[in-house]
Amino acid sequence: MKVNNKKALAIAILIPLAVGGLSALLSGGMDIYSRINKPSFAPPGILFPIVWAILYVLMGISSYMIYESMSPNKESALQIYGLQLFFNFFWSIFFFRFEWFLFSFVWLLALIVLIAVMIRRFYLIKPLAGYLQIPYLLWCMFAAYLNFMIYRLN
Repeated sequence: MKVNNKKALAIAILIPLAVGGLSALLSGGMDIYSRINKPSFAPPGILFPIVWAILYVLMGISSYMIYESMSPNKESALQIYGLQLFFNFFWSIFFFRFEWFLFSFVWLLALIVLIAVMIRRFYLIKPLAGYLQIPYLLWCMFAAYLNFMIYRLN
């Protein structure tokens, strides 16, 4: 990947990191995760900020690739990107702050659909940009399963 605009790349990476950081701050954090009933396959709480930081960086790189493209479809692809970031932002708040486990699960299913749409649109513009979003999709699918199991146990 050739970087033509380092400032735009930095901003593209900082946007999802800021969204995720603010969401984590407003959600109340992992203290709730430590006290709720979880299935045996639930990862330790320390893993989440590490995984999310990596995913947010990949999101930023991917969105930068679309932003820098000359595709006439980049605006609609970036709108879907923004919409999925909105859903991503509120999921943690619904789950951790309000402990709306079933609602959070449904919200996460909607987020997964948005991610799939975004991947498709990104892929059609720049395949690597779509591929960089696949770990995010997989992680959210795992998170949905974990979310549903937490709903059942609590």
